[in-house]
Amino acid sequence: MSLPQVCGVYGGGRMGAGIAHAFILAGTEVRVIETGAETARAAHERVAATLAKAADLGHLDVPLGEALKRLVVSTDCAALAGAGLVIEAVPEDGALKRKVLAAVADAAPDAVLASNTSSLSIDTLAEGLPEPGRFLGLHFFNPVPASDLVEIVVGSRTEGATVARARAWVADLGRTAVTVTDSPGFASSRLGVAIALEAMRMLDEGVASAEDIDTAMTLGYRHPVGPLKTSDIVGLDVRLAIAEHLERELGPRFAPPQVLRDKVAAGHLGRKSGQGFYSW
Repeated sequence: MSLPQVCGVYGGGRMGAGIAHAFILAGTEVRVIETGAETARAAHERVAATLAKAADLGHLDVPLGEALKRLVVSTDCAALAGAGLVIEAVPEDGALKRKVLAAVADAAPDAVLASNTSSLSIDTLAEGLPEPGRFLGLHFFNPVPASDLVEIVVGSRTEGATVARARAWVADLGRTAVTVTDSPGFASSRLGVAIALEAMRMLDEGVASAEDIDTAMTLGYRHPVGPLKTSDIVGLDVRLAIAEHLERELGPRFAPPQVLRDKVAAGHLGRKSGQGFYSW
């Protein structure tokens, strides 16, 4: 196994907790950094809950108590010292991500740094980093424990050795890697959002119900989940932010439909709020 003995995750929300879960299952010690005592406690509870579910399914290689010893949650970035890999998993805000990455680079100067961004430019996020050759995107998918894919995003200054290590790490996690160059929306977000936005336009135009649009994709094209239900799972606010970013970068074909703007304005964000295109 090539995984570092210690990996760091900055941000313990749904995505960060899922990433921590994946590395713990693979036998790695994980140090999660959060911003305060309350969010740190919540992050620990998220990871512990997913590990307990994994134990029930027989997916842990050690008893649950032993697996939990691989998890450290801290509010001090210095806890990342000695980590071989640190993944940033904070919200899709470029300024926030650059601030976090700068702090991580200072705390763990020898680590490979990665961002879990689903759409922001790796080259832009690399600005100001002392070792941009050791920085790349590792885009995990929600929910991480159930997803088989990791998108490796290669910036213009990412070194080939860094990419090779990332591919080996993804394989050690039991997942499949796809490698893409740094471009707006990468491959997965660009394609996923394009399908989702068209599904929303169809719903807005009265072409079919949300359920029938999704069923057309799940049964007709063997998608495991339809585009509207997937959008609810991802979060409609996240979908809107990515669509607006892609519209700026790639043009009006990614303009968010009014139905998406209206739902976000109403606080109907999908599964996390209990209401989106579906009731949860």
